Amino acid sequence: MTQRVELATVMARLAVDEVVTEYAVAVDDGDWTAYRRLFTPDGRADYRSAGGIEGDAGRIAGWLSQTMALFPMRQHLIVNRRVRFGPLEQDTGDTARVRADYVNPMRFAGHDGGSTEPDFVCGGRYDFALLRTDEGWRLRTVVVHEKWRRAPQRHTEPATP
Repeated sequence: MTQRVELATVMARLAVDEVVTEYAVAVDDGDWTAYRRLFTPDGRADYRSAGGIEGDAGRIAGWLSQTMALFPMRQHLIVNRRVRFGPLEQDTGDTARVRADYVNPMRFAGHDGGSTEPDFVCGGRYDFALLRTDEGWRLRTVVVHEKWRRAPQRHTEPATP
């Protein structure tokens, strides 16, 4: 591999990683315009394993905006990113796949009690497929594979008469 090819590969890896990070930030911040911009025109997402829906990026952004209103505090942690470049089925041009694990703590709207502990935490794996476009790398598909979830037990004091 020449230095030019190695540099191009490193630059592509950084750009692909940036898209994955922007995806998490858009969801956590509720920026559904930015979320839609991350996808190719035919981009799709599949949240069915987490109890959600599958569809084009516009439909998914609408569903997420309603669903995530239940959780005003959310923080995606996307780790163990494995990036692979190469052709996807029936694709032309530069493509990439990213498999990454996630943990997502969230707090329900209206939570009180002063605790900073999340009300709900889930984790699993993302499969991202990306395509290099004239505007840069864009998401072609996002598939969520939720592996676990937990809602902490609440300990309440008995009411006093």
